[in-house]
Amino acid sequence: MFSTQIQDYHPFVVVCAGLGGLLLLSKLVSIGLTYRRHAVIIRRHGCKPCPAYPHKDFIIGLDIFMEGMKLNKIGGLLENVRARYTRLNTKTFSQRLLGDKIIMTCEPENVKAILAAQFKEFDIPKPRRDAASDVFGHGIFSTNGSEWETSRALLRPNFTRSQVGDIVTFEEHVSKLLARIPRDGSVVDLQELFFMLTLDSATDFLFGYSTNVLDEKDPNSAAGVKFGEAFQYVTEKVGIRTRFGWLAAFIKDPKYESSRDYVYTYIDKYVKSTLDLHQKNLTQEKVVKDKKDREKYVFLEELAKTDFSATKIRDELLHILLAGRDTTASLLGFLFWHLARRPDVWNQLRAEILELGSGIPTFEQIKSLKYMQWVLNETLRLHPIVPVNSREANRDTTLPVGGGKDGKSPIFVPKGGIVDYQVYVMHRRKDLYGEDSDEFKPERWSDLRPGWQYLPFNGGPRICIGQQFALIEASYCAVRLLQTFKSIESKDDSPFREYLTITQAVGGGVQVGLTPA
Repeated sequence: MFSTQIQDYHPFVVVCAGLGGLLLLSKLVSIGLTYRRHAVIIRRHGCKPCPAYPHKDFIIGLDIFMEGMKLNKIGGLLENVRARYTRLNTKTFSQRLLGDKIIMTCEPENVKAILAAQFKEFDIPKPRRDAASDVFGHGIFSTNGSEWETSRALLRPNFTRSQVGDIVTFEEHVSKLLARIPRDGSVVDLQELFFMLTLDSATDFLFGYSTNVLDEKDPNSAAGVKFGEAFQYVTEKVGIRTRFGWLAAFIKDPKYESSRDYVYTYIDKYVKSTLDLHQKNLTQEKVVKDKKDREKYVFLEELAKTDFSATKIRDELLHILLAGRDTTASLLGFLFWHLARRPDVWNQLRAEILELGSGIPTFEQIKSLKYMQWVLNETLRLHPIVPVNSREANRDTTLPVGGGKDGKSPIFVPKGGIVDYQVYVMHRRKDLYGEDSDEFKPERWSDLRPGWQYLPFNGGPRICIGQQFALIEASYCAVRLLQTFKSIESKDDSPFREYLTITQAVGGGVQVGLTPA
């Protein structure tokens, strides 16, 4: 009777039903095999689950998403994330965000595993790559595997001692910054000037032509100002799109698209002219002579010697521009935000700087400033430029700690699992830095030798290749400012708040008044 009933159906329906059954069976078998594979790894390593955040919406995690968006607008997201760790009394936990399970950790052992010990098991996450590629393409900070290795190998030699220590070129831009600061103690936003400074210096280094936005007398600076505004806008929006995850596909923003197009147009003209020049049959002797005559290193000219396409060169330039502009400018902004509120630190730092004399400091002199190093270390501890980072497991793997009631057992991370590591939270842990971990205290670095608990420039094979470049630029600019001005006063009494894009800066800027020496 059953077979007779089947015969009553159209053959197409029977075939579809059979295929559907096979697909369902295949899916069930796949789930079973995956579960078994996971169980073997969990048992082998003694993995235990980490605490789970008590969501109101435990399926999608809309509660955390909506709360995060609201706090991001008022500059309080990082402290909110830190409070979740405190609430759960743990260093590692899991949460839901737009349906995805995310492992959150501020544990140095786990960070070391992700970035170094188990480096090949973790990649840049797909949501982050997708958000970044819409503007920044496929460059060193968003690629994985062999593509990343190629970029790294080609870019690293360009951050040599001679480039990092190019004081003469940087002084040209710093002198223009100093000229923009009022001498009557009236209010100036130093952070705005710092971002202008690093845009000028970074484009000079990258393209061979500076945006020159600090020079109000330069008739060509208007295009640079427009480029800087467009670059800032897309950077901010990429940060937001990264946090929106798959919802970013539904965001429509004409200004974002027009800003991105302007950024591309601005950079492409330099890429094209450099590639065209490189194609000419210039002798190596002539090229060397030109470089010696102008004594300026141009990053784009080095990229033109590779087999990169014009688009790939633009992508790499955008990635290095982001790092070259934001890292130094944000570091200087945070530094002078604190100096304006800590006259004792200002005076001690200035006393050390004045021992160098009033002339232009050399690379060696800057490196010798011990208290300056402490001050910068402390600034980066409290305000890491990239406060939150993430990785995606490219295979079933584990993290060394975070599981069980005591948090000491390994935890299992399935293939495709996302791990967020909060550098901001880790840098403020009282068990790592003392009960005064929230205080700006440069003296703590007199005997502090941290390992993986201090990560201002990431770590492992992907450690920032431009960290010395950023530190020397920040140190040099600070030296010149403290040589020129004898005191600083905060003109903004509002509480601190962060401004998050892909990196972080001071929300509301650094409003100060300075008194000339």
